[in-house]
Amino acid sequence: MAGHLESRGLNTWLVRVYLGRDSRAGKRRYHNHTVRGTKKDAQKYLNAVLREKDLGTFVEPAKITLDQHLDQWLETAAKCRLSERTFTDYEDMLKRYVRPVLGYRKLATLSPLDVQLLYNSLQSRGLSARTVRYVHSVLSSALKQAIKWRMLTHNPASAVDLPRHERREMRAFSPEEAGRFLAAASGDRYGVLFAFALTTGMRPEEYLSLQWKDLDLKTGITSVQRTLIWRRKGGGWCFGEPKTPRSRRTIPLPASVVRALAAHRRHQAEERLKAGSNYTQYDLVFATSEGGPLMLRNLVRRHFKPILKRAGLPDSIRLYDLRHSCATLLLAAEENPKVVSERLGHASIVLTLDTYSHVLPSMQKAASDKLERMLFPNAGAL
Repeated sequence: MAGHLESRGLNTWLVRVYLGRDSRAGKRRYHNHTVRGTKKDAQKYLNAVLREKDLGTFVEPAKITLDQHLDQWLETAAKCRLSERTFTDYEDMLKRYVRPVLGYRKLATLSPLDVQLLYNSLQSRGLSARTVRYVHSVLSSALKQAIKWRMLTHNPASAVDLPRHERREMRAFSPEEAGRFLAAASGDRYGVLFAFALTTGMRPEEYLSLQWKDLDLKTGITSVQRTLIWRRKGGGWCFGEPKTPRSRRTIPLPASVVRALAAHRRHQAEERLKAGSNYTQYDLVFATSEGGPLMLRNLVRRHFKPILKRAGLPDSIRLYDLRHSCATLLLAAEENPKVVSERLGHASIVLTLDTYSHVLPSMQKAASDKLERMLFPNAGAL
């Protein structure tokens, strides 16, 4: 018999379905499931399992816990496709937010309500919508893999309500503020770095990994080839791949920045001679006095924040806002959004337009003024 019911007490039934013989040991395999309810409820479950078995879509629920599945997923599926930094982020996030609440649960018994309650608890702890959505993205990816491995029939994270996406307020320099910032930075050891960041729109991990071979001072062109990654586990650092394929790009530099870089290179050569064998030969454009890579938090605390203070600018401005300022200033100057998108290394122009939509109204007004001059040259003023 393919399947049958066994009474196990008042309103308790054991559903037993024959699945065939084990390919290695030759032992009979059964799917056993306890239904608490009427015999009709148990028969309904049995019929559903038999139907799925006939169609070849039945998946025997996994007996492992969510913790065990996450370990397996991270090691066999996620690790090979993620950068070292992203993989570490995934591990830390799951350890902090998911495992303490749901890790002990059997993977097969995880329900949409369990996942929804997890997200609700994270919000009640004050976590941002962005963080909760990130937790969802990682957890859902792990559960989708469980479906591919035929350990689940459905993804319980696919039937939950996510918090409304909150766009983070962006702070960008005005032309006048950018001028004050550059003037205040000119006397700083890393003033050329901040000017470079503001005019190229590069991400911090991109310009901190820049090597002199990536710069052509004769043509005034730089290229993005790698990123700088500081490891959380075990310490140390390494070079990594750019964020996306489009992140590999070439960027023309303003003439003033090229001249500042040339002077910076001469000063760095003097430091290298002075340090002698203590100077590490990483060929980094922006490095410590001994040639090593710069730590972002030290750069911000010791140099960026003091520059903001000298320039009379808000302390809330982040180093990453130099990238936003580059894009905003170019778009406000009516530069083609496609050019701006390529400069930033965005995956698509849609991302650029969506991120910097606050600049578009003024651009639309300028476009209307151009049409007025072009199509109605003799019209009087209103």
